[in-house]
Amino acid sequence: MSRIVKAAAVQIAPDLTSRDKTLARVLDAIDEAAGNGADLVVFPETFVPYYPYFSFVLPPVQQGKPHLALYEQAVTVPSDETRRVAQRCAHHGVVAVLGINERDHGSLYNTQLILDADGTLRLKRRKITPTYHERMVWGQGDGSGLKVVDTRVGRLGALACWEHYNPLARYALMTQHEEIHAAQFPGSLVGPIFAEQIEVTMRHHALEAGCFVVNATGWLTEDQIASVTDDAALQKGLRGGCMTCIITPEGRHAVPPLTEGEGILYADLDMALVTKRKRMMDSVGHYARPELLALRHDPSPVETRHLTAPEVPFPSIPLED
Repeated sequence: MSRIVKAAAVQIAPDLTSRDKTLARVLDAIDEAAGNGADLVVFPETFVPYYPYFSFVLPPVQQGKPHLALYEQAVTVPSDETRRVAQRCAHHGVVAVLGINERDHGSLYNTQLILDADGTLRLKRRKITPTYHERMVWGQGDGSGLKVVDTRVGRLGALACWEHYNPLARYALMTQHEEIHAAQFPGSLVGPIFAEQIEVTMRHHALEAGCFVVNATGWLTEDQIASVTDDAALQKGLRGGCMTCIITPEGRHAVPPLTEGEGILYADLDMALVTKRKRMMDSVGHYARPELLALRHDPSPVETRHLTAPEVPFPSIPLED
């Protein structure tokens, strides 16, 4: 018997001034998607509080103020913000994939959260290599995030943006037999060529992995673009690049993609198509040649401090007799 999952891919604008206002948009979108029967809701890359668009158009010497503002608005995990999203997922019984700027003490990370339909945080992963300008903003993730998790909608994996150009990162998820892949891109970046590249990449991963791909990109209004830079030439780099889409294991669009404006795409994912595709070509099963080609994946979290013995608490010393 076929199992149907209704997926929603969200393309909306963040609030470039307020984490709380962006979070309100997330909660409203979950309400709307759940009201339309969605089982899975996917949001754009680092959507809360917003993607650091400033880093793409401003020289490093001018990034101090907006970078510090991003620190102030970034999300810690766990926090009141993550609990509110978890509670909303549990209230509606939906799975959500949310991109955040995560603050961990003195560093920011491009982080993806997978929250299950009961509100449980199934995965917190960090983008393993920030791209180009992003290296001025975020630290690097590690192999522990290259993980597929069991959720109410099935086996779910996630990557952010140009991580999809790392074939071994994708293969790490494929070997764990993801059924649905959640992808996130910033949107409103680079121009139309970016949207074309996203489409090719999403369709290819769906074909190669034999899974569904649900991809969400963000959107900026003209006023928001002007708030990032008043240089008309640089503003061109903050338009286009939107390709919110839902792709079947056969590499087809389940519904027409959303490339401009705000909206939510919906599609029914017939999970029987995963088996149909893999019957012909299972790239990590009967089509693999592990004796010739295999992946080495270190899933250990990377720590900056390694204890060689148990810590002994330092005894307090009275300053007066």
